[in-house]
Amino acid sequence: MDIRKIKKLIELLEESDIGELEIKEGEESVRISRSSGNPPAQPLAPAPVVAAPAPAPVSSEPVAESRETGQIPAGHLIKSPMVGTFYAAPSPGSPPFVEVGKHVKPGDVICIVEAMKMMNQIEADKAGTVEAILVEDGEPVEFDQPLITIV
Repeated sequence: MDIRKIKKLIELLEESDIGELEIKEGEESVRISRSSGNPPAQPLAPAPVVAAPAPAPVSSEPVAESRETGQIPAGHLIKSPMVGTFYAAPSPGSPPFVEVGKHVKPGDVICIVEAMKMMNQIEADKAGTVEAILVEDGEPVEFDQPLITIV
């Protein structure tokens, strides 16, 4: 299911008095419900991650600089639309979707955020040149966390 559809469903739920919504498309389904004001229960221990070793990033200088200084490079930020795991390439051993210095167009896939075993392709929403990749391959990301800057 497309992330844009899910975002639209969330917006519709927020604008209405509906407490819960479940949509099924073929084998895929999504259930959205309003929170009751109580924070969600946190798991006692994180689930083990079984994955092949991630390839070394092509250019880690912008990532290292931004982490050491705590500053995010100037430019248009592509942020994570969900909590999940960041992947720079479509599969282990494949070349990354983008590299620092690569030109992207709106709609180009720039990374994947895996959430609940679903691989969600994140697309560029602006044309420009990739200035920095702010997250390491295989690293967990939070909602609205900056992933990539485009200038």
